[in-house]
Amino acid sequence: LKYLLQCVFSMRALSVPWLLTAWWALADQPDAVVDGFTTEDREKMTESSEKHEFQAEVNRLMDIIINSLYTDKQVFVRELISNAADALEKARFMSVQDEAFLGDNKDLEIKVEYDDEGKTLSIVDSGIGMTKADLINNLGTVAKSGTTNFLEAIQDGADANLIGQFGVGFYAAFLVADKVTVTSKCNDDPKQHVWESSADASFTVTEDPRGNTLGRGTRVTLHLKEDAHEFLSEDKLKELTKKYSQFMQFPIYVKTKKEIEADAEEDDDDDDDEEKDDAEVKEEDEEKKEEKQPGKKTVHEWEQVNTQKAIWLRQKEDVKEEEYNEFYKAISKDYLDPLSYTHFNAEGEIEFKSILFLPKKAPFDMMDNYWTKKSEVKLYVRRVLVAEKFEELLPRYLNFVRGVVDSDDLPLNVSREQLQQNKIMKVISKKLVRKTLELLKKLAKDESSEEEDEEGEEKEASTEEDKKDDEETPWQKFYKEFAKNLKMGCYEDDSNRSKISKLLRFATTKSDGKEISLDQYLDNMKDNQESIYYMAGESKEVLEKSPSLQIFQKKGIEVLTLTDHLDESCIQKLADYEGKKFVSIQKADIKLEETEEEKKRFEKIKDMYKPLTDWWKEKLTDLTEKGALKDSGVKVESVQLSKRLVDSPCVVVTSQFGYSAHQEKIMRAQAFQNKDQLNMMAGRKTLEINPNHPVVHDLLEKIKQDKENSQAVDTATVLFQTAMIESGYDISDPSVLVKKVYAMMSKEIGVDPNAPMKEIEVPEEEEEAEDTADAEDEDDADETESDSKKEEL
Repeated sequence: LKYLLQCVFSMRALSVPWLLTAWWALADQPDAVVDGFTTEDREKMTESSEKHEFQAEVNRLMDIIINSLYTDKQVFVRELISNAADALEKARFMSVQDEAFLGDNKDLEIKVEYDDEGKTLSIVDSGIGMTKADLINNLGTVAKSGTTNFLEAIQDGADANLIGQFGVGFYAAFLVADKVTVTSKCNDDPKQHVWESSADASFTVTEDPRGNTLGRGTRVTLHLKEDAHEFLSEDKLKELTKKYSQFMQFPIYVKTKKEIEADAEEDDDDDDDEEKDDAEVKEEDEEKKEEKQPGKKTVHEWEQVNTQKAIWLRQKEDVKEEEYNEFYKAISKDYLDPLSYTHFNAEGEIEFKSILFLPKKAPFDMMDNYWTKKSEVKLYVRRVLVAEKFEELLPRYLNFVRGVVDSDDLPLNVSREQLQQNKIMKVISKKLVRKTLELLKKLAKDESSEEEDEEGEEKEASTEEDKKDDEETPWQKFYKEFAKNLKMGCYEDDSNRSKISKLLRFATTKSDGKEISLDQYLDNMKDNQESIYYMAGESKEVLEKSPSLQIFQKKGIEVLTLTDHLDESCIQKLADYEGKKFVSIQKADIKLEETEEEKKRFEKIKDMYKPLTDWWKEKLTDLTEKGALKDSGVKVESVQLSKRLVDSPCVVVTSQFGYSAHQEKIMRAQAFQNKDQLNMMAGRKTLEINPNHPVVHDLLEKIKQDKENSQAVDTATVLFQTAMIESGYDISDPSVLVKKVYAMMSKEIGVDPNAPMKEIEVPEEEEEAEDTADAEDEDDADETESDSKKEEL
């Protein structure tokens, strides 16, 4: 009718015959059917409907839901499907007690369908259904839903982003719908009833004029708002249904459209063809040809979206390896099988079931978003997804773990903010961390047992040995990908630091490039060794040439070589391991075992070199506070004789609690570094000198004769700056060192380093003579070439 009037007003057709034809065509069309109700049905429902007022609490509740700042509108899918699953579960329970309860409709299922024309979305279940009284009491009054408690929590300042914690999940439908129609049929009531509300202060309940169309169950139809038409998309519905109810025990079907090839309809009027004239026959033949061409027609099918089974509910002995692998790929979207997994049921204070997986490969951006990335273990409550990513389920350093957790003790359908404050969640989180670390410990233990077996067995051929050495164990594969996470965990997790420390691996000066555990280091320690020694730097090759390592190489003491940026901070957080303290060999106050004779000899040499150490300290103080290095931030604590040097003349070490050279480089590379704080934490430097080195001994002799010897001052300055560089520290202004090195090179080749610069004169006559000779040679060559060409002609 609307289209007809538009045509009339637009002057597209004004003739009376056309109007009558259009009116008759309109009258022949059937009534518009929305949600299965014709116009006549709705008129009957309006006449016989009973109008009820919502209780005040429910009215206020819907006002909060509709007008609140609830951002995630998708939650209504989860709520309504959860309610449908509960209805199916009740029906299943009743069928166990009474076999005849299900009757002819034995399929317990949920169906989701949408109507583009009517702008409606329906969720249908074959569950227990509701009587007329149930519709009034359950959907129109507080009953036992806890709505009053919900409103009290809102008034007390709780988060309004909460639907369902107090049993009011059905009202989430009004987030996306202007009107909600609930059609339900229960075995206890011979009639089917319709409940309807437009989110105002009232609702209506009436007998369904169509009779019993459901058989048993409930149909919830949402008349969607204009801004919610996105949920009329087939793909959107499949995505949301699969997301929230992927592991529901009852099948969930979504109505889908498909185009198939349709054969042309056969013409039934063959007998009348003879009566037509030739022109008409030709026209009909052409029409038939067009009709016989294959076309397409649209059909509707029900597609099950929750085909994946919840394998965590089964006993782990009954689940095959292939099932675990497929399940992992389904929840993680990974193309590789998991490296390892653990399947367990937690019992005791609370009960939950879980499967946790370790991936084979780390995500490429794992550490880029470390501080904001949430745990990707999915949280389910009775197989209904509550949170896909949850911040507090696992600590940050375990955010690579994938898996599921399903608990019956958690309140269903709650917001993440409320869950984070839930005491049950804290217990679940604690147990998940413990189980994950136990899984890692088992992997590491399997590696050590394999190594012991290999050592005990004799290899038949060297080629076989090489192949076995090249193969990585599962733990080595894991540590290669996720070592940084464990080190961050050692730094952050105070309660589990001792457990994580047993999982760490470091290369040493005796491990030939292999990374070993701290337990293996303790097994290799000398009997009289009291500390675990370590050093940090850019690479193992650089560290092995460090002067700080010389005495340890001489004595055969194993030292941890830390080349990762997180290693040193991790070790410093540990402080000790199995009663053995960690000691940096790049810092002052290193204590090594000495005999009484070595101690007496050192004291005598110390007294002997006291003039040099005092003089050197004075010169370095002037250099760093008044001279060329005054802006470098370097502060010299003292100059001492060294017990760690064997071949090098000197080495620079920092104070016990200051930054090492490697840490200083890391801190200086920070974009938002604070220079004042860096200088404060850098620590005061100590120059340790080797009394046995000839250069140092020569310096002692020179300053005994003349403390102002310029050559001695230059040598002392160069030695300090080169020791800074060799020890890994930066020199802010290298120009002083460069000038002195140039001067020493000049003296070495017999050139006065103070000689003035002069321009080198180029002899012009010689250059002109050479140019003339070159020109004459070119002319002779040209003449010879022309003569040869003439002879050829």
